[in-house]
Amino acid sequence: MTLPRTPGEGGTSPASPGSHPPRTGLRADCTADTAGGLTFDLVLPDGSAAGRWDAALLLERRPPGRRAPAHAYAPAGAHAPGAAAPYGHAAPADRADSGEHADPFAPGDATDTADHWVRLPLFPFGEDRLRAALPSTMTLAEGRWDAYVALGEDEPQRLRPGLLDLRSLGERDPSAHRTWLGVRIPYAARQGDLAVRAWLRWPHAELQELRVADGGMSLRGRLFGAPLDEGARLEARLRSGAECVTAGVREAPGGGTGFSATLPFDALFDASDAALHAAAPADGTRAPRVWDVWLRPSDGTAPVRVGRILDDVPDKKRTVVYPSHSAAAGTATPYYTRDNDLAVRLQSPPG
Repeated sequence: MTLPRTPGEGGTSPASPGSHPPRTGLRADCTADTAGGLTFDLVLPDGSAAGRWDAALLLERRPPGRRAPAHAYAPAGAHAPGAAAPYGHAAPADRADSGEHADPFAPGDATDTADHWVRLPLFPFGEDRLRAALPSTMTLAEGRWDAYVALGEDEPQRLRPGLLDLRSLGERDPSAHRTWLGVRIPYAARQGDLAVRAWLRWPHAELQELRVADGGMSLRGRLFGAPLDEGARLEARLRSGAECVTAGVREAPGGGTGFSATLPFDALFDASDAALHAAAPADGTRAPRVWDVWLRPSDGTAPVRVGRILDDVPDKKRTVVYPSHSAAAGTATPYYTRDNDLAVRLQSPPG
């Protein structure tokens, strides 16, 4: 089979269309560094690592919304005219939850972004170990990447996760002088295979603390890649709607990149009711309403999605639970989307 040698180069997917990719018993230990790079170490039980120079670790980007491994290849750039931009850079919406996905192979802003494929050479490291490095300087398109190993002419096979040393991810402090922020977190996918969750953003609003109290949510965070200026505000936008609720932003004492804000839930309920009356369903049902949270650094600048990605938790939607606020109008619950972005779900009372 023909394998792509560089990001964006055409080739055949390791998984044949309509079939499940073969799996191997090999495991990869992953170590993250504070700059955002990853190191993959594989142990070959047959002792052939020292003389093997024909091995590679392959990363294949999974189409957004798909949980099983990808089974077909689509060349980079093969997208419909007017396709949406990658995650975190488009109009306020959470495609991973709403089903309105960006084109998985659309090129990003950076010309060196790997959109579908990455091939990392595996070099002998000691007598029984092969090592590959994903440097922090290489950009990965935002999404979930499945990991394979290719040994010589053998069919590429899925890898299993070994030891994941991700302690340094919590120590990252992105430099204000960089032009993009790449976050990569290796993890065990649903089938137990090795995958890497990648984010590619700049600017980025990192949520550091959230409290639900006094009828609203108070949050504190840091903004990377843009200054906070006059007119800075928090914006909650109704998903699949034009409604927007704003709240003032306070800079952290001493200036810098810190910010805080409080968003009252009553304002979200009122705006949701107004939107519902404007387009009331015929059967009178009231489905949950979801508001996505953005930070606008200043008047005239684009909003930045508020999320939490600078740690070692790849999927906070399943692991991080915030308390709900109950009122006569219903229940408001902050939560993380599948992209670790902040949102608020409003649920009307029964009846």
